[in-house]
Amino acid sequence: MQKSIIVKSTVGLHASLAAKVVQAASKYAVDINLIYKDKTIDVKSILGLMSLAIPSGENVIIEANGDQAEAAIADIEEVLTK
Repeated sequence: MQKSIIVKSTVGLHASLAAKVVQAASKYAVDINLIYKDKTIDVKSILGLMSLAIPSGENVIIEANGDQAEAAIADIEEVLTK
């Protein structure tokens, strides 16, 4: 399952927001990846997320596989679009 999401934080995907994303993703026993500019990163890796340096307003794709994929994507979307 995939969903396209726009990062709405005014400062982009910074350390604090990345930590919240990892925390939301870690609640689920599913494989979750974030795809940005042809790079795929495990959403449960804070260093991986921060390495992408995603600015505000950028479109990312969240991809999850497993029984809880839909719920996991919804939680991550909520964090990224606040």
